[in-house]
Amino acid sequence: MTPRKGGVLAAYMVVSLIWGSTYLAIRIGVSHLPPALFGAIRFLTAGSILLVLSLALGQRLPKRPRDWVTAAVVGIMLLGLGNGLVIWAEQSVESGTTAILVVTGALMMAAFDALIPGSEARPTWRQFAALFVGFGGVVLLVGGNPAALGEAGWLGPAAVVVAAASWSLGAIFSKRRPVNASPYVFSALQMLFGGGALAVTGLVSGEAAELTFTPSGFGAVLYLIVFGSIVAYTSYVYLLRHAAPAFVGTSVYVNTVVAVLLGWLVLSEHVSLRTFVAMAVILGSVVWVRRAEPARAHRAQEI
Repeated sequence: MTPRKGGVLAAYMVVSLIWGSTYLAIRIGVSHLPPALFGAIRFLTAGSILLVLSLALGQRLPKRPRDWVTAAVVGIMLLGLGNGLVIWAEQSVESGTTAILVVTGALMMAAFDALIPGSEARPTWRQFAALFVGFGGVVLLVGGNPAALGEAGWLGPAAVVVAAASWSLGAIFSKRRPVNASPYVFSALQMLFGGGALAVTGLVSGEAAELTFTPSGFGAVLYLIVFGSIVAYTSYVYLLRHAAPAFVGTSVYVNTVVAVLLGWLVLSEHVSLRTFVAMAVILGSVVWVRRAEPARAHRAQEI
């Protein structure tokens, strides 16, 4: 295994495992803090810490204006809209239904990569088939409740779909616009721009009056700052630079598997044979997408 392949797989595991554990932290945090300012505190703090550490270790800020524009656009699309809308929607949409809607982002990312000009190696029909199989596995795993959509109205589910689309488009935009900055500096700038957008949203909507800190809320924010943002988001930025979007998108499938396993191990939530069958289907689809990459890249080099 080459160092780059090893780094891609390591980053994928970090994103899959840590972000799978953040569902619980977000659920706790949003029950104690207003959604937009909850996200703003998380990303502004994490971005500031990561930027200071990066600069102290000799990393440099981007010099080109286009790199700052890229950081702002990607930060707002992934974190401001993508993450912010999911946090807001979880106040009215069941977690299982939210998970199903979120993982549509994997399909969207592959579709956008195929449709938007500039792809290094467009997804194949086999990868799309694998993504649909994985999506079916997620539906089987979380057991989405159609009635929950009606109970939540249309705003909550629509917000999650918009969030998934925004995240996917932002990821493709980042892939198409390489920057002259380290993944750490680029991640920090994205967090600052995304967190800034959430802060403005929260303040304008009057969330400051609802802002109170509790031990549980503080613990959730601290976990998300250190692990969800500094560790996992930086790994995600690295992953976008070195892996195909179709494969990167499958990390949301594994996130769901990890979330269910943690619920079983930590909260003694019920699992059944269907659960493990669904996990096998999901992980099989991820392997299928990943194995399709080398052959596709090889054919692209021969043309």
